[in-house]
Amino acid sequence: MLASMPGRVLDVLVAAGDRVKKGDTLVLLEAMKMELRITAPHDGSVTRALVQPGQVVERNQILVELTIP
Repeated sequence: MLASMPGRVLDVLVAAGDRVKKGDTLVLLEAMKMELRITAPHDGSVTRALVQPGQVVERNQILVELTIP
């Protein structure tokens, strides 16, 4: 999953090995004083989370890698 805009990571709600369903929130970002939920586009499992709370991210930066079953 990619960051849709530059911002700061508020929380990472998944870890490697977690199973997720389409629409599950993976990461919370703060951008322009708004909270953005980065959600899973499909069912799968988390390969790895590449960010941590407090980290500043750029647009299109990879936040979480997912594997499709």
